[in-house]
Amino acid sequence: MSYKPILEPEKRHKEATFYSVSIGLIMTIIFSAAAAYLGLKVGQVFEAAIPIAIIAVGLSSALKRKNSLGENVIIQSIGACSGGIVAGAIFTLPALYILQYKYPEIEIDFIKVFLSSLLGGFLGILFIIPFRKYFVKEMDGKYPFPEATATTQVIKSGEGNKGGAKILLISGLIGGIYDFIVSTFGWWSETVYSTVTSFGSTIADKAKLLVKYNIGAAVMGLGYIIGLKYAFIICCGSMLIWFVIIPLLSAICGTESISFMGTTFEGISQMSPEQIFSNYARHIGIGGIAVAGIIGIIKSSSVIKSAIGLATKSFSKDNNQQSEEVRTQKDISMKIIVWGLIVALAATFTFFYFGVIPDHNKLLLAVIALVIVAIIAFLFTTVAANAIAIVGSNPVSGMTLMTLILGSVILVACGLKGVPGMVAALIIGGVVCTALSVSGAFITDLKIGYWIGSTPKTQETWKFLGTLVAAATVGGVMIILNKTYGFVGEGALVAPQANAMAAVIEPLMSGKSAPWLLYGIGGAIALVLNFFGVPALAFALGMFIPIDLNLPLLAGGAIAWYVGSRSKDKELNEERKQKGTLIASGFIAGGALMGVVSAILKFMNKDFYATQWAQNSGSQYIGILAYLLLAIFLIYSSLKIKKINK
Repeated sequence: MSYKPILEPEKRHKEATFYSVSIGLIMTIIFSAAAAYLGLKVGQVFEAAIPIAIIAVGLSSALKRKNSLGENVIIQSIGACSGGIVAGAIFTLPALYILQYKYPEIEIDFIKVFLSSLLGGFLGILFIIPFRKYFVKEMDGKYPFPEATATTQVIKSGEGNKGGAKILLISGLIGGIYDFIVSTFGWWSETVYSTVTSFGSTIADKAKLLVKYNIGAAVMGLGYIIGLKYAFIICCGSMLIWFVIIPLLSAICGTESISFMGTTFEGISQMSPEQIFSNYARHIGIGGIAVAGIIGIIKSSSVIKSAIGLATKSFSKDNNQQSEEVRTQKDISMKIIVWGLIVALAATFTFFYFGVIPDHNKLLLAVIALVIVAIIAFLFTTVAANAIAIVGSNPVSGMTLMTLILGSVILVACGLKGVPGMVAALIIGGVVCTALSVSGAFITDLKIGYWIGSTPKTQETWKFLGTLVAAATVGGVMIILNKTYGFVGEGALVAPQANAMAAVIEPLMSGKSAPWLLYGIGGAIALVLNFFGVPALAFALGMFIPIDLNLPLLAGGAIAWYVGSRSKDKELNEERKQKGTLIASGFIAGGALMGVVSAILKFMNKDFYATQWAQNSGSQYIGILAYLLLAIFLIYSSLKIKKINK
């Protein structure tokens, strides 16, 4: 029995109108800027689908637009380009700025960032369309699609969700003001350290045991949406690194210089826990992410075969057969997809040839770079879609690290190394990373459209425009943030994934020995975790993202569990948890947006930050109090629902 969507397949409905496209593009610009700032600051890119869906529903209700379901899907689909493009760009391209600190000859401009994001985004869209019917239609009911499910419920609720936009607005204001005060005025500390006490300072110095905790509103919101299960797994990875491996390395190495399997450990006793993490321990996480990506491809081999079979059948249909398909199953024709891929790959080759590859062996190296992008992006597309369909998260960073390692080895073997090799490998990685990120996010949009009854061809067509706008926005925001905060030094943006990419690329391209021992330990941990059924990627991410950004995820996840388990009425629990999701989404959107405003003010030399007070221990105690009040607001507001009207 086939699924019957809300919008009748036999009728035409309002979808891509001037209103829906315009609002979708505005959402793309706003959430691209917000997600870029937050992702570079904490290493987590929030998915904008739910907040955008709420705004779309609220606007259509306020403007009294009738029959707006189809329009709201298009608004959400175009706006969601922000998350995919942002993840692809900020996980890789800031590594160019990081390496530029050591190698000033590296040139970075808007065109490089923009074209890397744009071409990767276009490839991601074109690669995923042939897999749409497999993931969206053939596997309907077999994959949970958690984010698509939540977003669809928001869009379906329509008139019944009038309060959703209000909740999001209020929580967005609270989260935005909270984070704006922290980042602009420094009235309370953004991070609380165990060294605030003399006992904690002694332990950090002697045993290299340090606890850090980010008290931002946006990070708390992220933890709530991620949930307790995955937040706990991520934190376990952090705890292994910060509470076991870093103290262990200090205890074993001490003042000695020890070399083992090409990796040299020296001066560890003189390093702070943060330095040990940056120079040694986080490489274990990199190895874990790479192996988790390989495991993902192996597990998805059957998916690739099945989807290719369906795509081949679609390609063999003539025009008459395609025109007979019902509206809700019409994709852009396979012939156009094939020609689109040819044009996109040709443009990528041109970009590599004229803008990335140095003069030596230019043609050969550009062809090799193109082949790396085409093959890896195609293979990993199904991994990204599969991950989104099952758990709602995309292991794009791990797959990109694999791309960088593989691409670097190939390029070095072909004679491209040193600084030009670093730039080429990172831009290749940026194109692949964006392709995978966009393809994973787009399968969510297509699933939402399938449940609502949208026309896939319409979603697919306008996705290209959203990608163009998102790529331009992210390129501009990244340049502003680099000039304002930078990616290296005190007060710099964390950009954990980009730092990991830079750490992988530099030794491979500069003739130095890479820390293969640490990569191997991380890979072994991933294999053991996979054997016992533990999500290896989430654990590995915890191993290389700083602990101060992971512990708050656990607090947010614990709040989500608490809110969703206080009643014996399962429906009431779910209603409360959904309200908490709206509030958490407001924290994320408000905090991230005001973070961008704060960055722009600093860029304009409007500095109001109370540096001396922010460095005082008193600011940390004030911060703890403010954070507790924020958590109480989230819990109290979510539990305010006493019963469900049936």
